[in-house]
This record gives sequence, structure tokens and C-alpha cells, in this order.
Amino acid sequence: MPEPTPTPAPAEAISALSVQIFQLRSQLLAWGDHFVAPEGLTSARWQMLGAIALAGTPQTAPQIAARMGTTRQGAQKQINLLLEGGLLAAQDNAAHARSPLYSLTPQGAAVYESVSRRWQAQAAAWGAGLEARDLAAAARVLSHLAAEIAAQEA
Repeated sequence: MPEPTPTPAPAEAISALSVQIFQLRSQLLAWGDHFVAPEGLTSARWQMLGAIALAGTPQTAPQIAARMGTTRQGAQKQINLLLEGGLLAAQDNAAHARSPLYSLTPQGAAVYESVSRRWQAQAAAWGAGLEARDLAAAARVLSHLAAEIAAQEA
């Protein structure tokens, strides 16, 4: 009878998972650039549109950056490009005069909706053969790790 495979210690498992996350991040960004190129977007701009669309209300650059896990400067660079492209509009922010609120323009909403429809089909294809409970467990683990990192940075 073969010996059972030993279960890795949590530190080893977290290390292996981290390597996979780094690899997947690179793959997703490259894949995303190709995926949204027909709409004239990059992965970074798609992320900014998504942060605003999913928030449901206009957002500031710091809010968008926090939601997407990037720097405010990085978010602002992409926001400026989306403004130039007519996909975002800036509005005055009564709570903070130097931090405008950004929202999707009708053109931006249409582009985001188009990408979202294609994304849902792609996500369904990638999820085929996977159990919803496994995906939910993976999301919980990633959320836990993000919270741990955020707590250390605070």
C-alpha cells in the first residue's frame, strides 16, 4: 500500500499558493490585455471601469485604487486615459474639493457592459468542471490573505 502524501504545513502551503498567485496574476494581466483590446482597453483600464461600475456610485481615485489594490497614482494614470477616451466623466466632490468623483459615461457603460458579457461567458468556460464550493473556498482563502496583509500594512 503506498504511503499517503503528507499534508504540507500551512507555511509551505501558503508559499506554494503565493507562487501560483504571482504566476496567475501575470497570466491574467496578459490575457486581459488581449481580451479587452477590441474595446481599446488594457487590463488596467478594464479594472478601473469595473471598480466604478461595481461600486454603483461615483468614486474618487483613492477609492478606486483601494478597491483594485493599486496605488492612487497608478489608478489616476488609468483614470486620466479613460477620461481622454470619453469613457469616464469627472464631477465635483463636495466632500473633498481636490478629489473629483468619477463615473462611467454612457459610452463607458456600453463598453463595460460589452466586456462584461464576454467575460461572463469566459468565466463560465473556465469554471466548467469546477465545484462552486471549491471556488468559494478559494475566494475565502484569498480574502483571508488579503485581510492579513492589509492588517499588517495598517
